[in-house]
Amino acid sequence: MARGGRRNVPFTPMPTCLVTGGAGFLGSHLCDELLRRGHRVICVDNLETGSLANIEHIREPDFRFEQIDIIEPYFIDEEVDVVYHAASPASPIDYLRLPLHTLKVGSHGTHHTLGLAKKHRARFLIFSTSEVYGDPEIHPQPESYWGNVNPIGPRGVYDEAKRYAEALTMAYHRQQGVDTAIVRIFNTYGPRMRPHDGRAIPTFLRQALQDRPITVFGDGSQTRSFCFVSDLIDGIIRLAESGLHQPVNIGNPKEFTLLELAREVIEVTGSRSQIVYEALPIDDPQVRQPDISLAREKLGWEPVIGLREGLVKTLENSGVETLTGAGTT
Repeated sequence: MARGGRRNVPFTPMPTCLVTGGAGFLGSHLCDELLRRGHRVICVDNLETGSLANIEHIREPDFRFEQIDIIEPYFIDEEVDVVYHAASPASPIDYLRLPLHTLKVGSHGTHHTLGLAKKHRARFLIFSTSEVYGDPEIHPQPESYWGNVNPIGPRGVYDEAKRYAEALTMAYHRQQGVDTAIVRIFNTYGPRMRPHDGRAIPTFLRQALQDRPITVFGDGSQTRSFCFVSDLIDGIIRLAESGLHQPVNIGNPKEFTLLELAREVIEVTGSRSQIVYEALPIDDPQVRQPDISLAREKLGWEPVIGLREGLVKTLENSGVETLTGAGTT
């Protein structure tokens, strides 16, 4: 007991977090939020699909960047308390361009990162995806659903890489005792999405802001659920700070058709764009909606930002030049 009757409280430093894929869209927002909460952050990225532009604003002394390709063994020369494994090509344009690298990141990269977490006795959280459900036959999708995936289709390299990574994560937990968690991320959007990455919201925004035709695949009746990035990051950190090991869906359960999304983008941007229709890609899911009952019950989490508000935030925080890809290829 200290003088004056005050109890001596031991100093407890904030955790050191490793974020693989930390220069990507989701990874960079995670780095920002962890730093805001007082954590030390080690950001690892090979910059294949990530960009230094996403982290160039960070000037914190507790932030460290390492350019590393995690498909090769790698080591971190300081203590690590939590590992957020976000590294992977994640958009169809990327994993169709980089099929072997996508598979290697999901396999070798996850294996190396789990080994690092084991060495440091760190909590390990892997960014998995709603793509593990494939073109689902159950709607909405609970974590107990095993999925309907074509393993040899063009999307299979990403779907199966993530399914294997989940299996590897659970094997490390069961056999090696690593403290693991799995987040299944549904469609997410917000500032720092690349305008040419092929996903619906950045594509629609880019086209609308230039008054160009908005391309909707199929008849536009296929559905998606769109979660604003700050909601998603909050859910991921809550999961990392929980004791859960089983997969948890994090996403916005409000469902929209792609045609509804296109019309919302036109209205928010004040665009004069017309909607045009193109052929549906192979194995494109017809429905996608998370059942977030587990996240609500175990994490006390649910999204708070609706689609229109999120689109406005994306416009305001990104600016027209960035969203249209001006000066980029």
